[in-house]
Amino acid sequence: MPSDPAFQGYRLNHTMLRVKDPEASLAFYVSLLGMSLIETITVPPGKFTLYFLGYSDNETDIPSDPEARRAFVFQQTGLLELTHNWGTETDPDQSYHDGNTDPRGFGHIGISVPDVQACCARLEAAGCSFVK
Repeated sequence: MPSDPAFQGYRLNHTMLRVKDPEASLAFYVSLLGMSLIETITVPPGKFTLYFLGYSDNETDIPSDPEARRAFVFQQTGLLELTHNWGTETDPDQSYHDGNTDPRGFGHIGISVPDVQACCARLEAAGCSFVK
């Protein structure tokens, strides 16, 4: 707990990653890592879509009303936001740096799992490449 009352109520809401292929990215996080897609925000003037994912012990806690769900999203902690800038999926020169090659930068997203060997086996069986 911060000692300065000015920081009371601060929380890490989400981490944003840009994605080139939202369908493949959503399939990975939902089907292989068990996250729930909590909210999708499409912004036509900006030509981008945001996908907010996270873990919920009880998915019935996620409001069905769009306005209430949006407020719910921004009150959570530890969400993952995938940002898809429209058109990147068809641009053969577009890629995003993963931090695993030079220049080093982005590190990783940490997800705790009860059985890391089983999780790795599931990812490997699905053909996912990852750094152990």
